[in-house]
Amino acid sequence: MNAPLENITVLAIEQAIAAPLCTRHLADLGARVIKIENPRIGDIARYYDDVVHGMSAHFVWLNHGKESAALDLTDPADREVFSRLLARADVFVSNLAPGALDRLGLTPDALVERHPRLIVVDISGYGKGGPLEHKRAYDLLVQAEGGGCSITGFPGMPAKPGIPIADIGTGLYAYSAILAALYHRDRTGRGTVIPIAMFDVIAEMMGFA
Repeated sequence: MNAPLENITVLAIEQAIAAPLCTRHLADLGARVIKIENPRIGDIARYYDDVVHGMSAHFVWLNHGKESAALDLTDPADREVFSRLLARADVFVSNLAPGALDRLGLTPDALVERHPRLIVVDISGYGKGGPLEHKRAYDLLVQAEGGGCSITGFPGMPAKPGIPIADIGTGLYAYSAILAALYHRDRTGRGTVIPIAMFDVIAEMMGFA
């Protein structure tokens, strides 16, 4: 396959699995993915082990094909660099803790208002507007709360599936939503905000059960 996304630039503030997996798939299709990392610690997953040329297998799995930019978004000079990158980006993906984007002045709706062609993907644990919107989430917690663990183990002995399906499922839903949003933008010239909640993904996956 050729590189169908070779003219697409993706800016990402990402951690864990969901967002990095989403953007890695975009990179696999030829998009230029720029991963914003904290200058002090970077992405901690890089240091889980050193088996791939000094980097961890986990980090390389999720981040091959990307570029990295070390930027402190609370520093005015670094923030200016980030703003210039954002102005040229087609897609912005993040999965920070609840409220982190707002504190940085990067509220998704405001970003699309400022950059009408930008596609903003906001990955969270529980979405917005519900009683849990302020809570952090991680794969095991969401799988347990969504019922996935209850059908994996034995009666009275729930178990986590071996694959982190909440993280991976969320990353793949985000990936497919971005492709649809890019197609929509080609037709309308407009970007959009795509909110994706890990809990919603597990709820969808539990439909068969």
